[in-house]
Amino acid sequence: MDGNGLDGEVDGEMTRRCLSSYVDDGTVESHRYYLARRTALEMLRDRGYAVPTSQIESSLTEFRQTYGPRPDPERLRISTFLRSNPDKKILVIFYGPSVVKVSDIRGIATQIVNKESLGGLILVLQNQITSQASKAVDLFSFKVEIFQITDLLVNITKHVLKPRHHVLTEQEKKKLLKKYSLEEKQLPRMSQKDAIARYYGLEKGQVVKVICSSFLSSSSSSMFRSCLPGLSMYVKQFLAALQHFAGYSSFQISDAITDSSSVRSNSTALRVWTR
Repeated sequence: MDGNGLDGEVDGEMTRRCLSSYVDDGTVESHRYYLARRTALEMLRDRGYAVPTSQIESSLTEFRQTYGPRPDPERLRISTFLRSNPDKKILVIFYGPSVVKVSDIRGIATQIVNKESLGGLILVLQNQITSQASKAVDLFSFKVEIFQITDLLVNITKHVLKPRHHVLTEQEKKKLLKKYSLEEKQLPRMSQKDAIARYYGLEKGQVVKVICSSFLSSSSSSMFRSCLPGLSMYVKQFLAALQHFAGYSSFQISDAITDSSSVRSNSTALRVWTR
């Protein structure tokens, strides 16, 4: 077969590749691990960690050749460091389909040798984590993030309808506050559970610039929008009034306020993540 997807000639005519040849003969398990690990690598790269491009661009076939048709989660671990500060490291651990218990978390604690140099830990699960295990996670001295493997099957930042996000540096943040004569508490807020906040691992006080592209024109405008971690009393009263007079349900209004992908006009939004 050549590079154009043609199998060859039949009676002097070129034939197209049979659709059955596109069927994945490998296991679904290995495919899920491949997608989740690739997204995890892209996520680390976008956070500023050192990630080889060859690992991100590795194909599914190469992944199966390296880790086998039924990969061992222990071999999928990722350990890397921050490009701007090599002393700050992060570790990504994948778990199998079993429930994560407190003994599993304790096992991680014993395996980590230099806890002082570890700046963060990401756990990728396929099942639930027990309450006791969650309490054990909170005892770590470094930040621990928990993702379900289904959260990483697709890189949400690559979706065509998802606005582009840029995490401002501390200097850019100060410049923004000075330019608009604002205090930090006056900036709109971003939910801790927002998918983008989790993707970039945002800390309290970090500011994100959201750039939306218009489908109709190439012009741009600026706006500020809020994404609240919880609806305060005055917001609830406002939603109740809309529900009464305009016929909206509070569920629909809440989605319009908190969903970061709901903006469709060409605009620039600035949001700050707070607890």
